Amino acid sequence: MRLGRIASPDGVAFVSLEGDPDRPHEMTAREIAEHPFGTPEFTGRSWPLADVRLLAPILASKVVCIGKNYAAHIAEMGGAPPTNPMMFLKPNTAIIGPNVPIQLPANASPVHYEGELAVVISRPCKDVPAARAKDNILGYTIGNDVSARDQQKSDGQWTRAKGHDTFCPIGPWIVTDLDPTDLAIRTEVNGQTKQDSRTSLMIHHIGAIVEWISAVMTLLPGDLILTGTPDGVGPIEHGDTVSVSVEGIGTLTNPVIRKGMS
Repeated sequence: MRLGRIASPDGVAFVSLEGDPDRPHEMTAREIAEHPFGTPEFTGRSWPLADVRLLAPILASKVVCIGKNYAAHIAEMGGAPPTNPMMFLKPNTAIIGPNVPIQLPANASPVHYEGELAVVISRPCKDVPAARAKDNILGYTIGNDVSARDQQKSDGQWTRAKGHDTFCPIGPWIVTDLDPTDLAIRTEVNGQTKQDSRTSLMIHHIGAIVEWISAVMTLLPGDLILTGTPDGVGPIEHGDTVSVSVEGIGTLTNPVIRKGMS
């Protein structure tokens, strides 16, 4: 099942998206009553996807990110692979959906894209063993861990560099029936491929990540986990378009603007 959120003339709703994801404008959005957790119930209303606007597919209470999770990315940035998953947080105010502009702060340069597979949590959970991680996962979506590299370097920690509004694009939808162990992940800027890797190259797999995070904090329904980016990160500038694709999910596209420029 593909789950999403839409804005329609009738308001905002969770939906099930049906049809060929390679032809999104021919898909249909079926309204889900209340929320998508558990067994979704449908209201009977639906819209052609072309007649509504896709929003970020989930409203997370927190976004937990994993850094340094691909060896080739660690090599390009410098440093050594961590023994345990290295986690940091993004505020939920950084979340935007498909086609919403990434806004580059006037005082940040360079700002980099980081295409990632994202995990969506299905229910409250704590101290989850790696072997039971999938029992607590609603599905998977695409994330872009946008990062202000100059602020990351100058601050010595990552909150400001990765916490700006619009610095966490996610979408276009959540896929619930997906095996995440070996998926192609690719990032393009203005149609040119910049990142091209596979999730099988993660240092810490998703079960280990969920176990590590949930040992520290309770995860709530809708919480997002960004699982790390492969090599090939680089700058985005005003006027660019960045697209992150994950096999079995689709493509998340966002334009880029510099604050104060038109």
